[in-house]
Amino acid sequence: MKFIGIIPARYASTRFPGKPLAMLGGMTVIERVYRRARLELDDVAVATDDERIADAVKAFGGVAVMTSAEHRSGTDRVCEAYHRLESDADVVINIQGDEPFIAQEQIAALKKCFDREGTEIATLVRPFDPARGFDALFNTNSPKVVMDNNGDALMFSRSIIPYVRNYPWNEWLDHQQFYTHVGIYAYRVDILDRITKLPQSSLEIAESLEQLRWLQNGYRIATAETTQPTIGIDTPEDLANAEKYLSDHA
Repeated sequence: MKFIGIIPARYASTRFPGKPLAMLGGMTVIERVYRRARLELDDVAVATDDERIADAVKAFGGVAVMTSAEHRSGTDRVCEAYHRLESDADVVINIQGDEPFIAQEQIAALKKCFDREGTEIATLVRPFDPARGFDALFNTNSPKVVMDNNGDALMFSRSIIPYVRNYPWNEWLDHQQFYTHVGIYAYRVDILDRITKLPQSSLEIAESLEQLRWLQNGYRIATAETTQPTIGIDTPEDLANAEKYLSDHA
């Protein structure tokens, strides 16, 4: 089975314009993501709607493909890029362009999901560390997920799931293992083509989580577990935290 990694990257961002080109430890964020992906994948490309990002990628020797500025999601951008690249890969891995610490092992875990016959879509989940406390679990920017006994996702939510009925909320962490979602996906090519043609679903609109559209339409999302940290760059403050993490782990 052949895999390709595609990194969607937009210049426009409400909270942090131009973040793919922000410098992190002497290297742009997008270059760090690209080089991390290349540790595990032979084929990697950046999908963007901005010439500045494309030029920066080409300058460090990467592959960039221009895509429409009208896409609603990274998944749509990745689908267009796959076809523009005329790739013959069987599975497309959507690697977030603002995750400069994505680990080789995490990408490998996603790939392994496709050893199981019938896997359509795969993503990563992380066991929630109770030491982080209830406020961190409650954070609506960190979606939660519950899985069935086969490891397929049953539901994603910005709310805390599951609800632990028999205990007060301040004891939930003592009685339930919670999981948070890590926003990297892999899709079989035929499935990617189908899900990008689906209209938004009611659950997706309610939670603003595109993966709920897929679940609501009957697609299965396999999960792989990771305990490795990722630091998404959504704001200049996140970039400062990433700089500190980089210096602490140099």
